[in-house]
Amino acid sequence: MFSEHVQSRAAQREATRRKVLSSAERLFREQGFGSSTIRQIATDAEVSTGTVMSVGDKDALLVAIFDTWIAAVHHSREGRDEQGDETPLPPAAVAQEVLDLVEPFITYFARDLELSREYAAVIVRGTHESEVFQALARALLTELETLLARTPITATGAGAGARTLYFAYLGILMTVGNGALDQRAAIAQFQEVIHFVVHREGAQR
Repeated sequence: MFSEHVQSRAAQREATRRKVLSSAERLFREQGFGSSTIRQIATDAEVSTGTVMSVGDKDALLVAIFDTWIAAVHHSREGRDEQGDETPLPPAAVAQEVLDLVEPFITYFARDLELSREYAAVIVRGTHESEVFQALARALLTELETLLARTPITATGAGAGARTLYFAYLGILMTVGNGALDQRAAIAQFQEVIHFVVHREGAQR
């Protein structure tokens, strides 16, 4: 009975959190991050301002919105490689699959440049931690390394290549967020990095 009560309260808190984040995202996108207030978010979510603040201030809400979406993408891909498919792939095929892994995130950042710019600014300030650099980083690194391991690259090379691609991905996301690259240019630049990693590491084997 006690554990069920605890689980019920936890479920309620998570439902409230999702409701607050949904209202925050809608207002941020409709009227702008700077113009949206905690009070407006509370009214839209039909909760108190204190409840909103228990989820986070505006910066924390923005980070959570981005992190939640990125985590959902990774979650949707879980189990895709659980069958243990280690069939070798030609470099061109791996390059395309790497791009397919990352392109949804570039597209998401390009969807609303103003909001992405605010997100990048929050990250640069370092006042709020993002799962993009923690659990979500590990998820993407694992996905990238698994793909690279299906080329003639050595295990060491696959790990190094995955890290190279990951840091290039972060840099491109932040650059898109700052408005210095549009979606097409960002994808083209990431393709160049993929080509460099896949072909260079393969040639060094």
